Amino acid sequence: MRARDPFRNRGEQIDGSFELANEVYLLEAKWLNAPVSVGDLHTFHGKIEQKAAWARGLFISYSGFSEDGLGRGKRIVCMDGFDLGEAFRRQIPVSSVIEQKARRAAETGSCFVSVRNLYPE
Repeated sequence: MRARDPFRNRGEQIDGSFELANEVYLLEAKWLNAPVSVGDLHTFHGKIEQKAAWARGLFISYSGFSEDGLGRGKRIVCMDGFDLGEAFRRQIPVSSVIEQKARRAAETGSCFVSVRNLYPE
């Protein structure tokens, strides 16, 4: 993965970006005690929609996502703190997790699939 530091465009802030498998991802990360709500996801999706058609988004929320937040048909994939912990514990490269989440999103329309579902033990 080739990463870029946080950057700001007029009226918006992006936590970072990276390139993975020839795809550009914009990154949003929330390290809150409560699950991310639909409003935060819609805001980030709006930022992605204003970019090139091939841009994707990765939204990481330490505390997960509210049920109403996880919609379908977005150009973003989501990870939570449990996903990161599972990937590290099981020594699954985060780049592989992101690729599998993107593939599952393309196939099912679901922006969040847990690492446990992607990589059953």
